[in-house]
Amino acid sequence: MRNAALVLGLIGGLWAMIVGFFVYGYIEFVDWFGEVPDLARQVEDPAMFRTVSILSPLLAIAGAAMARARALWGGILMLIAAGGIYHAFGFGVFTMFPIAFCGLAGVLAIAAGRPDEEKAHF
Repeated sequence: MRNAALVLGLIGGLWAMIVGFFVYGYIEFVDWFGEVPDLARQVEDPAMFRTVSILSPLLAIAGAAMARARALWGGILMLIAAGGIYHAFGFGVFTMFPIAFCGLAGVLAIAAGRPDEEKAHF
């Protein structure tokens, strides 16, 4: 389960990074050229979108990297990443895979216990 969490977290983080690039680029485009009526309008809180565009993929990839050694921490980071993507961008065509992959990876990492140790995660 730790390997599955690692792979799903990496895929979700990379996909979230692609979404983040486009969101960040869109915000910068509208800042640079201004709003175009009926085509491109600035989002309500650009700072929040920029922050989530950077932090969510970072947390997902870092959580995936931690999934084998520190499954609990890695799982929490991936669940925070999935929540951040959902909060900022909503559930849509391009965000459903990063949300689903990071969320499932987080659940798998948290559920991955080691039966031969007294404490599963520490």
